[in-house]
Amino acid sequence: MELLERAREAIDTSYAPYSEYRVGAAIRTADGTVFTGCNIENANYSNSVHAEELAISKAVEAGHREFGAVAVASSERDGVTPCGMCRQTLAEFCDDDLAIYCDEGDGEHSTYTLGELLPNTITAAHLDR
Repeated sequence: MELLERAREAIDTSYAPYSEYRVGAAIRTADGTVFTGCNIENANYSNSVHAEELAISKAVEAGHREFGAVAVASSERDGVTPCGMCRQTLAEFCDDDLAIYCDEGDGEHSTYTLGELLPNTITAAHLDR
């Protein structure tokens, strides 16, 4: 799958000297454009940037607001899923049916929807209450 391959390639640019857990992500926009991101660690862990966060930020910066799928891979090929913070960031721009592909290694992947990984998410509608 091309989207997973792009996520795997993004791992190569990761900066993870502290955890040594390198992550890459690729997000496909509604028009088929793919943006990638990698994790960038900081000695102050709370300032680290997550791969999914970087990929969607680059896409939004380029003017995209609709997305079709995201893929995530780690150097461990362990089926990593987006963390809670990244799930919430994805939910800002994506519907519950967004496909999320997670690299299991050996050519295998798991597929989830954003709604499965983040049920009952906080949305802009909650701020109107």
